[in-house]
Amino acid sequence: MRRIATIGVYGFTAGAFLDGLACGGVALLLDLRQRRGVRGAAYSWANAARLQRALAAAGIGYRHVKGLAPTTELRQLQYREDDRQGVGKRTRIALAPEYIERYTGEILDPFDLGTLVTELPSGSVTALFCVEGNPQACHRSLVAERLHAEYGLPVTNIRPGRSGEAP
Repeated sequence: MRRIATIGVYGFTAGAFLDGLACGGVALLLDLRQRRGVRGAAYSWANAARLQRALAAAGIGYRHVKGLAPTTELRQLQYREDDRQGVGKRTRIALAPEYIERYTGEILDPFDLGTLVTELPSGSVTALFCVEGNPQACHRSLVAERLHAEYGLPVTNIRPGRSGEAP
């Protein structure tokens, strides 16, 4: 049976990130970022080329799914709401309602999730990956919820210091 996990960058070291994936039984990581980099030296391991090398060394596949990445305009919408609430990307706990509505209508609804699901390795876990530590503060939670609702795929969230929790 196919299963889904979600994982972000914030709060992990490179080693803890790979350990979390290994403990979660992840065979494939789907990178849902538009720009596949992270600012700051502490998270340079998550920049695409470095991350892909580390995943390959750990025996974990990698695929960039840019079609599920939010547009720059959508990210800016969320940043404006973050500013209004006085929170940052690293401390956000939820997505703005307008962001959810627009991401769903503009990105998620038109995307062919059925084809994606058939391409996932069976009998293993596929991780949806972005930067936010809290899955509910990231678009990957919207993708995970849709995969669960429409395809019955079980979903867990891998977080720093804990794994296997329900969404």
